[in-house]
Amino acid sequence: NRAMVREGLEIVFALALLAPVVTAFTVQRTPSFVRKHAGATTVSMALGDADEPIVLIGVAADSGCGKSTFMRRLVQNFGGSNVGPLGGGFGNGDGWETNTLVSDDVTVICLDDYHLNDREGRKVTKRTALDGAENNFDLMYEQLAALKSGKSIKKPIYNHVNGTLDTPEEIKPTNIVIVEGLHPFYDERVRELMDFSVYLDISDEIKFAWKIQRDMEERGHSLESIQASIESRKPDFDQFVGPQRAYSDLVISVLPTDLVADDVGKTLKVKMIQREGVDNFDPVYLFDEGSTISWVPCGKKLTCSFPGIKFAYGPDVYFDKEVSVLEMDGKFDNLQELIYVESHLSNTATKFYGELTQQMLKLSDAPGSDNGTGFFQTLCALKIREIYEKITSKKVAADPISA
Repeated sequence: NRAMVREGLEIVFALALLAPVVTAFTVQRTPSFVRKHAGATTVSMALGDADEPIVLIGVAADSGCGKSTFMRRLVQNFGGSNVGPLGGGFGNGDGWETNTLVSDDVTVICLDDYHLNDREGRKVTKRTALDGAENNFDLMYEQLAALKSGKSIKKPIYNHVNGTLDTPEEIKPTNIVIVEGLHPFYDERVRELMDFSVYLDISDEIKFAWKIQRDMEERGHSLESIQASIESRKPDFDQFVGPQRAYSDLVISVLPTDLVADDVGKTLKVKMIQREGVDNFDPVYLFDEGSTISWVPCGKKLTCSFPGIKFAYGPDVYFDKEVSVLEMDGKFDNLQELIYVESHLSNTATKFYGELTQQMLKLSDAPGSDNGTGFFQTLCALKIREIYEKITSKKVAADPISA
């Protein structure tokens, strides 16, 4: 029966978290499962069936907006100790140049693979990859629908190294499929397949500050060339990518700080904009649900160097939809003290006291871990785990050992 199946799944997830890491990137997956428990009759359900649904999550963002770090925060919530390129990646024996990441239960697909033309082809059409017309949405919809129904697909590969469309690779269904890229919500058919949608929104001012830091300080580019590069992409981004915010269930918006003058993006104000009325999703709130809150927690329980930290929460309207907005301006000095902030939040989807703080500490060296980008990405990842559990009636084991 289903109760026994769920109990069996809990045992499997717990074992997965305790299992030692095996050869890097070796992942064994199957589109169906068979569980035995206490001598009971063998139960078999095909992945993708009504009783064994595949959860599809979409993440929209421009390049350089922190998608890679966000994927790490997401995958670690599902016991994904073996996370790496499908097939091991280029240079690993029989591996190949791939954009697909896999773990034990999660597949992450890069939607760049659905570019209609390769780099040379776009020179002919004189369109950028941001242009909706440069993406094969018919194939994207067909293959994601097939994957969600439990079928394997032969997905194309866009080779970012040389700009070519390479030999397609086989993708087998897993419990969770995450698609990330420029256009996950652009096509209505694809949009309707999503169980939850996230948009990582970086303001123009912060994009510019980050790109200057990366391209001037690390790559030696001139300020003029950086500005020209940003301006050349902006029209297509505003037309084809930015409007997808209106279709997103959750938006993480990164903005300049209000606490101090800062034109280099070292201090950030970050908002987690949560749409109301979304299936299987209850927005996170601070202190009192539905109230308007402004909170400066710096003091004996939270160390804050200049310019400090300020939180805010309250209802709002975003693209004509009712939302709840949680906001953080500033950065943490000591991540261990984050548990004080965590204790004042509700609907966080944590499984034990301090889990949010623990998840932040696990990736303490990752970009954004001391500010609202990492904080809200981690919260979002926990909420997605909760959504998965609600949709599938499965329980993902948490690891409180290092909390």
